[in-house]
Amino acid sequence: MKPFLVEMLVCPSCLPEEVGLCLTTVEADDEEVIRGSLACPSCREIFPIAEGTAVILPTGEPDDPSRTGYESSRALSAYLWSHYADLFGDAEACTAYREWASLIPPTEGVFLDAGCAVGRFSFEMSQKSHFVIGIDNSKSFIHTARKLLKNRSIDFGLVLEGELRENRRFELPGAWNTDRVEFLVADAQALPFRSETFSCLSSLNLVDKVPRPLVHLLELGRVARSSGSRLLFTDPFSWSTEAAAREHWLGGLPGGVFSGRGIDNVTSILKGERGGLRPPWTIEGQGSVWWKIRNHCNHFELIRSRYVTAVRPPIPLAPATG
Repeated sequence: MKPFLVEMLVCPSCLPEEVGLCLTTVEADDEEVIRGSLACPSCREIFPIAEGTAVILPTGEPDDPSRTGYESSRALSAYLWSHYADLFGDAEACTAYREWASLIPPTEGVFLDAGCAVGRFSFEMSQKSHFVIGIDNSKSFIHTARKLLKNRSIDFGLVLEGELRENRRFELPGAWNTDRVEFLVADAQALPFRSETFSCLSSLNLVDKVPRPLVHLLELGRVARSSGSRLLFTDPFSWSTEAAAREHWLGGLPGGVFSGRGIDNVTSILKGERGGLRPPWTIEGQGSVWWKIRNHCNHFELIRSRYVTAVRPPIPLAPATG
């Protein structure tokens, strides 16, 4: 973990109180803390740093059952293919990450990629932001993303079928500036960052995979700058009780507060019309992008991901008096 990040970090277990974390370094090099810990002076929670990866997950909450499958080698194969298949010349590769990247103009400040998985969008945004932080609560995904960050290449076993694997290797393009990227293990519903840290944020295909979707959107709003920030939200709205109880869904229901379609409800939440998000976002655009994931050589999922781009416009300075 890059040590300067500690200034942005707070204890996720103490939220909504924002308590800064204290860094203890056991082993480091010129660029990062390799081994150490982050301690909360309030609740006394200790968050470990091992092999350069900080794990900053809140305590006192049950494990998220929807995420357990994301630690498997099959899930890692599927997501490495989805993120990077174009880099090793797979004819079936999708273009979703390039399309999503095209929706975001260059921006100053720090970018947050919430639910970054194995890191493709974080690397894409290194070309458009001063610095990018990708977070995911899958330790396997973040470990792999950091391996790419350090080595700029990776060899992995792509699932063929059953237990058969084929070796694949790819390298990151030279235009992706890995010096501007860091990855943390963290919860998108309890973001370990100070309010108003980020000038630009993304949440790609995540809101239907977390137990408390509304909390995730409110957390994005909290850590985004209240003036002059930008958001890219995407999701296919594949609501499932495996990820969240029905009462927490933001769509896909015939009745209740969030009845109807997910895209309409999320847009309404972002605009501050319900859900309590303040300050609200101004919607700039909407559309859809086809995203693809490969489970094995004969099993692909083609997913239409709806997107919303939104901004919090800069607040004009008050005229000088006197």
